[in-house]
Amino acid sequence: MELAGIGAVLFDMDGTLVDSDAAVERAWARWAAEYAVDPAAALAIAHGRPADQTIRRLLPALDDTTVAAAAARQLALQYDDLSDVSATLGAHELLATLARLGLPWAVVTSADARLAEARLGAAGIVAPVLVTVEDVSVGKPDPEGYLRAAALLDVPVARCLVVEDAEVGLRAGRAAGAMTAALKGFDGDLRLDDLAQLARQLESAPTAR
Repeated sequence: MELAGIGAVLFDMDGTLVDSDAAVERAWARWAAEYAVDPAAALAIAHGRPADQTIRRLLPALDDTTVAAAAARQLALQYDDLSDVSATLGAHELLATLARLGLPWAVVTSADARLAEARLGAAGIVAPVLVTVEDVSVGKPDPEGYLRAAALLDVPVARCLVVEDAEVGLRAGRAAGAMTAALKGFDGDLRLDDLAQLARQLESAPTAR
């Protein structure tokens, strides 16, 4: 993939910029126990997806009001669980590289603003542009969040690189028309072991400035 043409980088948050997988799994396990759902079934589909979408798939008989309440409960379980939340490997190196190269970036997350700010803060990251589940009408895998982030950065989405660690997010990036970089063994235009690898590759493409 030609990195020299990239005009902006759009990051997922959980599992991509922020190592919060353990906290996410704890919250879904507790929620599943409260709602008599198999925790393994919840964890199999929850990552990267808005809570309400996950709950609709797990409990399709629930009405909209009950789904909203269940999703609010799921998020509430996560707000104060920050003890082991940190930046992912290479995250700060990559953000420093973007600053040196003058490349704008944004975070697009299925979390709400309160949770996103708490987890980014725990990781020592301040996002210049943050698009949360509250800013879109449809969450991932719909492309709305990534399209909104590209517009806020005033960069054509075709020149944006979406960095994700979940298939649902990669589908959103592809649907938006962006280039994709995939972590954790998923398939994207670029496959990454960690964010430091992307930092090195961007440094070697000086015309990306």
